[in-house]
Amino acid sequence: MRDDKPLDPATIAARAAGAVDGEHGGVVPGVQPATTFRRDESYALMSGGSYGRDHNATVLQAEEVLRQLEGAAETRLFPSGMAAVAALFRTLPDGARVVMQSGIYWGVTAWVREFCARRNIRLEEVDAADPLAIRKALVEKADLVWIEVPSNPWLRVSDIGAIAKLTHDRGGLLAVDGTAATPVLTRVLELGADISMHSGTKAINGHSDVLAGVLSCRDAGTVTWRAICADRQAAGAILGPFEAWLLMRGMRTLPLRMERMCRSAQVLAEELAAHECVERVLYPGLPDHPSHGLAAAQMKGGFGYLMSVLVKGGAEEALAVAGRMRLIHRATSLGGVESLVEHRATIEPHTGIPGNLLRLSVGIEDAGDLMADLDQALRG
Repeated sequence: MRDDKPLDPATIAARAAGAVDGEHGGVVPGVQPATTFRRDESYALMSGGSYGRDHNATVLQAEEVLRQLEGAAETRLFPSGMAAVAALFRTLPDGARVVMQSGIYWGVTAWVREFCARRNIRLEEVDAADPLAIRKALVEKADLVWIEVPSNPWLRVSDIGAIAKLTHDRGGLLAVDGTAATPVLTRVLELGADISMHSGTKAINGHSDVLAGVLSCRDAGTVTWRAICADRQAAGAILGPFEAWLLMRGMRTLPLRMERMCRSAQVLAEELAAHECVERVLYPGLPDHPSHGLAAAQMKGGFGYLMSVLVKGGAEEALAVAGRMRLIHRATSLGGVESLVEHRATIEPHTGIPGNLLRLSVGIEDAGDLMADLDQALRG
């Protein structure tokens, strides 16, 4: 192996970025639960850390795995995806201007609207997948541009490189929520984003048993990034060591899981698009998706595990279809090894989500079994 050849993400993940149990020689890194660390007789630190809030070895190692997968300068973990979002937005001064993509995860949209109103921050929501709309919004400087690629639940794909240039030309920062892609499919920092955000709860962990959020940066020396790090340390928005260890365990199979999930999602999307009981399938891997070419350029190795299916017959029939599913769980969230279906209009009423839209998160089950379940549910 050449020393100058970058490791493949599958190798980085499987080896947990080289982490081992140094004390006992185990190939699996251990958990360090200590919150405080000893000093010697002269009161010098006996290890690299002094207090668990910012010096936990397990958290630091999980951050290193993510940093390498992301190709980032630095990475920080948070106790949830929303905590990571809040950490970034709290760096904005009163009176700042934010351009946020419309039609994204409702939890972010609702929180950002309330936060900006409370802080007197100008907020403009725009369809970032529309080149003309985003260009018009960025004629004027935006201190922060927030986009989600692909978006949830509409599966819209924005041009990260083009938006980064528009943002930087006006002196702003671009942040990208890449939860539905993960760093395995899209390394947004390499495409020009300044900040990458992920809900680690989803595919990065992949087992529906950890809440976590991630922020990574392209340049660790910016005022914004230093403020994020200082605020996390001082305010204590940290991930616990046991959660970090579970996250690291989940990440060891992330590339393998994404490969299987993407392959199955592509099969399901194609079969569902041709199904007589389906009105339309929203999935960037389909040739008729308006941003299929862009998605192919930005997403390496697959088009993701998330799709939305518009069922013929309206809201009542969509709910009935979800109720008839036997293998696919009716539950909120996405990115786990188990496939999930969610009726978005029930979860997010009054947000413009069509009543006949079912969001599918495709897991690692056999694609044929999943399609058989979907077919019997659709046919009733």
